[in-house]
Amino acid sequence: MDQKKTFRDEMAASSPPDFRYEMEIEAEAGKLSEVIAFVEEHLEEFGCPMKLQMQISLAVEEVFINIASYAYAPSTGSCSLRLQLWRDPRCLEITFRDQGIPYDPLKKEDPDISLPAGEREIGGLGIFLTKKTMDRMSYEYRDGRNILTMWKDL
Repeated sequence: MDQKKTFRDEMAASSPPDFRYEMEIEAEAGKLSEVIAFVEEHLEEFGCPMKLQMQISLAVEEVFINIASYAYAPSTGSCSLRLQLWRDPRCLEITFRDQGIPYDPLKKEDPDISLPAGEREIGGLGIFLTKKTMDRMSYEYRDGRNILTMWKDL
């Protein structure tokens, strides 16, 4: 998915972030609360509005649970998460990295949400909602790693 870049994306790309936080964690569904706490703590410190915090947390949950469920199946592995925040313009970049099976979730066809729930194919709704919630997303597979990056204008 290659969405149009915004002015804020361009600014963020051209200047170093004001804040950068990283964590490495086992990609297990049981670790989700730690991931969400990490993200929300830094968003709150930055003064991110609660509505945006909730949207971002939902997107982070979807991506992390997908990594935990599918990247290393049937075994487990780790996931790194990096948050970068800019004051001017106020924006956020979140990057997930894992060494699991190469998979680009952005290539998955969006579900037909006009169909009743019982008639839709199972799966894909979470990534669809994440794409709609975040301002921009990108994926690449490089050096044996899946790298998924999301941007949000704050």
